[in-house]
Amino acid sequence: MDTNSDKEKFMELMEQNKGIIFTICNSYCKNRNDIDDLSQDIVYNLWKSFNSYNTDLKFSTWMYRVALNVAISFYRKRKRLGSKVIYNERLIQFETDNSYEEAENLTLLFNFISTFKDMDKSIIFLYLENKTYKEIASIVGISETNVATRIGRIKERLKSDFQTAQNKDYGTK
Repeated sequence: MDTNSDKEKFMELMEQNKGIIFTICNSYCKNRNDIDDLSQDIVYNLWKSFNSYNTDLKFSTWMYRVALNVAISFYRKRKRLGSKVIYNERLIQFETDNSYEEAENLTLLFNFISTFKDMDKSIIFLYLENKTYKEIASIVGISETNVATRIGRIKERLKSDFQTAQNKDYGTK
């Protein structure tokens, strides 16, 4: 970044969109050290590539794309090193108090999602962030039709996973 105005613009955009980094880091990491490491990696990569940001695109879309790519690389690196990155329920916060059953279901949801392939994880987390199919397609680099198809399949898989878990709890098949 060559000018102070570039730096100021970057800082302003980061402040406006810091929730994206928080969401992704808390989705891909369980412990505080990993969250801190990943957030620094994301900010560094955003900073490094800010000059190539196409202002015709929404900044948040570009930021999601960069952040998800960094998070996936971070996840793969940790996996290769034998460290397991676990999703947790901090991604979604409810305004009302959760009952024990709701908290259990939320934990189950993130355990199920943690078994998905990287692309499906990214898609479902963006979907849970209320992104439109068009926004998701732009962020992950696939067509809207493909997004819709994958979300449908992900929902069916989650429904099946929950039914299987419920049947195990009740001792039925």
